[in-house]
Amino acid sequence: MRVGAFVLAAQFPGQGQDETLHRAVRSAEAAERAGLDAVWVAEHHFVPYGVCPSAVTLAALLLGRTRRIGVGTAVSVLPTVHPVALGEQAALLHLTTGGRFTLGVGRGGPWVDLEVFGGGLQAYERGFPESLDLLLRWLREPRVGADGERYRFREVPVVPRPDQSVSGPGAVPVLVACTSPASVRLAAARGLPMLLGMHCGDEEKAEMVALWRREARAAGLAPEAVAAAGHVSAGVAQVADTREEAVETLTKAMPGWLRQGLEAHTTVDGRARAMRDPLAYTELLCSLHPVGPPRLCADRLAATAERTGISRFALLVEGSGDLVGTELNVQRLGAEVLPLLPRAAAARTPLDAPYSASARTGPGTTP
Repeated sequence: MRVGAFVLAAQFPGQGQDETLHRAVRSAEAAERAGLDAVWVAEHHFVPYGVCPSAVTLAALLLGRTRRIGVGTAVSVLPTVHPVALGEQAALLHLTTGGRFTLGVGRGGPWVDLEVFGGGLQAYERGFPESLDLLLRWLREPRVGADGERYRFREVPVVPRPDQSVSGPGAVPVLVACTSPASVRLAAARGLPMLLGMHCGDEEKAEMVALWRREARAAGLAPEAVAAAGHVSAGVAQVADTREEAVETLTKAMPGWLRQGLEAHTTVDGRARAMRDPLAYTELLCSLHPVGPPRLCADRLAATAERTGISRFALLVEGSGDLVGTELNVQRLGAEVLPLLPRAAAARTPLDAPYSASARTGPGTTP
């Protein structure tokens, strides 16, 4: 079982953005000291829900500040960036860190970001598969051209090649944020593991994993690759001496952050949207995830792994909104919860076993 920290760079009421980013960096450093396997960083635009506008940039900083821990994006939003530019950045981080970087991508939402960055609603509603396929080609092929609906350019060489390394870290690991059956099918057809959101319970995640497995087998993925897929379950972790203390910490801090963060989202086309009740949502997260004393946290993670088949976790550790409290939470997660969990028998590898085209069998599987 592999446990990582999920760092949103969440701006809580009364905090400055520099303070928020400072806490994000310190959280990652604390995660390495605590023995966690990974740090996952999120990307948001124009909202205090998360003040990191470029997950890949923050990932680069954290890779430079650390030596062992894996760092991944959860996620880089494809409709607001050119896939080739993102692929070049991913290859650079992959090669210069010996394979410690994992690229998580997602479709994002119908936000004003699409207007600002020029993708438009079409990039959100129809363009994600094209962007994802172009990104994957860039990470796997020596030369790439495009003749799609959104991207058209002559063939150019891929520089730097992510598979050209003396140390041989292999392919850049890629995963896809999945929130619907359509996105599960999209990821499965390409043999890509999923990142599943913290709002989902074990039953829903188990259903998504089962669908992914069916679709991946139908797409020709080898049985051993299906079984070994490194899906990641996002959640919340708050370690305390008692369940009541942990819940109180989160219900005091998170609703204020959720309220101001979620209210700040603006849709690109003026569509109406329903916002979760911040307190009810916080209570839901407390009921779904490892929130409480170490034994309860370990048992909850083990139960999720057993029910869903997922053994990798990205856990939001900054729910208190406090720097000292966040660092203590990470420390306790590493010192008191991890020893209670079953660990992988093999030595830790960077975030994910890289997807290899050779793992596929059957037609329609171009390396």
